[in-house]
Amino acid sequence: MAFDATFYAFVGLVLFLALIVYLKVPGMMGSALDQRAEKISNDLAEAKRLREEAQSLLAEYQRKRKEAEAEAASIVAVAQREAEALAAEAKQKTEEYVARRTALSEQKIKQAEADAINAVRAAAVDLAISAAENVLASKTDAATSKSLFDKAVTEVKARLN
Repeated sequence: MAFDATFYAFVGLVLFLALIVYLKVPGMMGSALDQRAEKISNDLAEAKRLREEAQSLLAEYQRKRKEAEAEAASIVAVAQREAEALAAEAKQKTEEYVARRTALSEQKIKQAEADAINAVRAAAVDLAISAAENVLASKTDAATSKSLFDKAVTEVKARLN
């Protein structure tokens, strides 16, 4: 039998495979693959757990966001109601102020009218007295003056007693 290079290569291959089987390389490879598969399975489980946790956190944050939006809307509504109330109060105070000022102005006008009427009356009285003095002075003589004076003195004495 002729042993050529192919035969020696075949024998080397068989010895190599026998050595690999003897050293339990396929078992080590299997256990390494099993460990890797288990690690991948654990990583997937961890990723699934993290994903569920992230989804629950997302749901919680969305709920909190909705609550915050609702609270902000209620704050805006309260602020708007307060602003409307303040505006109504300011309007009412302005109207009251205008009414008070109008009444005060009307009162001042009435007082000015009364003062003017009194001044006109006083001027009329003064004018009438002056005219009466002129008429009496021109029409009365000394004897009539003396009798009027005596009569006035007598009336004053009577009233004082």
